[in-house]
Amino acid sequence: MAERVGLSLRTVRYYEEAGLLTTAGRTPGGFRLYGDEAVDRLLVIKKMKSLGFTLEEMRSLLSVRDELSDPKISDARRAELRELLRTWVVLAEEKLATLRQQAGVAEDFVIGLHGDADRSA
Repeated sequence: MAERVGLSLRTVRYYEEAGLLTTAGRTPGGFRLYGDEAVDRLLVIKKMKSLGFTLEEMRSLLSVRDELSDPKISDARRAELRELLRTWVVLAEEKLATLRQQAGVAEDFVIGLHGDADRSA
């Protein structure tokens, strides 16, 4: 599973130890077993990590997603959770804007270095 999502086994274990992921059990040989939902969860974690979210923020969003997937929650609670999810959308958009700005600065820097290299040749 770690290979499917592009993470090391150690990273998957770290996320499990941090409470972001649970196993579906273990094989008789002691290997961890994960359900299909673990792949989706790890992909969300991986994306949040790349955007700079903290472990606590990841826990919070995953908790909202988990609760939203429960068909037994009330309509009122579902509306509250959807509003929380909208807040997460705004946070992710802000982080994306910051990354785009940083990418622009990096691109300008690389262009400048190319210019320096061309002038010194």
